[in-house]
Amino acid sequence: MSNPNDQVAPRLALVTGASRGLGAALAEELALRGYHVLAVARTVGGLEELDDRIRKAGGQATLAPMDVAEPAAMQQLVEAVAGRWGGVDLWAHCAIHAAPLAPAPHVSGKDWSKSLLINADVTRGLIALIEPLLRQKNGTALFFDDPQAGRKFMGAYGATKAAQIALARSWQAETAQIGPRIVIETPAPMPTAVRARFYPGEDRAALTPCRDEARRILDALPA
Repeated sequence: MSNPNDQVAPRLALVTGASRGLGAALAEELALRGYHVLAVARTVGGLEELDDRIRKAGGQATLAPMDVAEPAAMQQLVEAVAGRWGGVDLWAHCAIHAAPLAPAPHVSGKDWSKSLLINADVTRGLIALIEPLLRQKNGTALFFDDPQAGRKFMGAYGATKAAQIALARSWQAETAQIGPRIVIETPAPMPTAVRARFYPGEDRAALTPCRDEARRILDALPA
């Protein structure tokens, strides 16, 4: 017979890129659904505001003000997760770099390199680090497509975001029978800072609020 004083450990949701936009909305919604949220982002102020909102709603969060592009920091993070929680139930990867819009011949080497680093190489490294944690809990990895490849002035973002999703789809195919589960969603247009840079004259009132989209995405996850 179980001890009535025993407490079941909450499920752990790791959100990379959690300080704003869809990442923050997912973190808040996951906390409402009973997850302990491990929120990773570089922006300390954004993380603290997120933590305030989560705690005000009765949820739990641990803040990790880290740069996903720092391999040593990410290695330290996964070791801490393994030691404290044993594994990860859900990983939502929202970290992204949106390079300035530019015609293809004028994309700077710096912008191209940073786009490749954050959108493609960091994703590759995180997959390698986090997969063992997901396996420990039969977890789910969640990626977000944004099909901008081939659109004018979006060469750096479109190409490297497409590379990220291509990698995620390969991982999805490889693990279909053995796990972990890989889910790739295409969110509706939302009033994020990234979209404002891409579409500065757009009517933002017509866009889907990030919290609404976060709820839809989480509701659609396989049981």
